[in-house]
Amino acid sequence: MPRDCGDFEIVIQRDGKWLYRGSPIDRLPLVKLFASVLERDETGTYWLRTPAERGTVTVEDAPFVAVGLEASGSGRDQVLTFRTNLDDTVDAGPDHPIRIGHDAATGVPIPYIHVRGRLEARLARSVYYDLVELGLEEEVEGKARFGVWSKRIFFPLDG
Repeated sequence: MPRDCGDFEIVIQRDGKWLYRGSPIDRLPLVKLFASVLERDETGTYWLRTPAERGTVTVEDAPFVAVGLEASGSGRDQVLTFRTNLDDTVDAGPDHPIRIGHDAATGVPIPYIHVRGRLEARLARSVYYDLVELGLEEEVEGKARFGVWSKRIFFPLDG
């Protein structure tokens, strides 16, 4: 069991910027290293966990931001590949669903894609606009829905 170190005083801001005690962590290789040991438990607490120690970090929204989108193929065979702010890529599909949340105060839709474990990437506004441009109407359970296909799965964007 790793030794519990308490709060590491790291904040991952809504825009994907990592801070240590209020100062930006500007070295991408260091952020990628931290991100590789980032976890979220069933209560929603975020941890940096190594075999030797673990500590909590604060995440304002999602720990990653999807900053790029590439579509290949078409229709049900389309594959949507998202690139995160840490240069990781993930293909939307059964293992990496797209979901639409909503801002509690405004009700504005907030799109996310599952990255790994309990970790998600929030889609940057420009990526969301690109995604909506790829959208189409499909009948789902007898109801017309607006969304996108990726890896033969339809992801509604109108929820």
